[in-house]
Amino acid sequence: MKINWGTGIVIAIALFMSFILYFVIKVQVNSKYDNELVVEEYYKHDAVFGNEMKRVQNAEDLAEKPIVTQTTAGVTIVFPDVFVPNKIKGTVSLYRPSNKKLDFETSISLSNPTLLIPKSKLVGGRWDINMEWQYDGKQYLTKETIYIN
Repeated sequence: MKINWGTGIVIAIALFMSFILYFVIKVQVNSKYDNELVVEEYYKHDAVFGNEMKRVQNAEDLAEKPIVTQTTAGVTIVFPDVFVPNKIKGTVSLYRPSNKKLDFETSISLSNPTLLIPKSKLVGGRWDINMEWQYDGKQYLTKETIYIN
């Protein structure tokens, strides 16, 4: 049996499509390849994006901003002296881009201007920190990225 060019091209395309389809199905079925979203309900998240930008701008307009540093004890967040520590309320969300199961939140309840997140809670790698806080009725949102060794 002799195969002409047209038949050979059709067979090659069909084999290539089968090859690609095999890998697509393998990635979707296998739990080793995790396909999770960054935000569960991203349409609702986008609906309040304007409010989020206003809070980010409030934080950028501050003369003295909170400082996030990595120490041997963990991650410290130091609020400026112009703020009375017990009037600062909010939450600090630590987001791990590579593994959603490691994400956690800590509430801001201070007696001194420093908040410590212990190193025992943090696995090495990249962490995105979102601080949603308010002081005297004004809301702020500060975003930082740190790398833990």
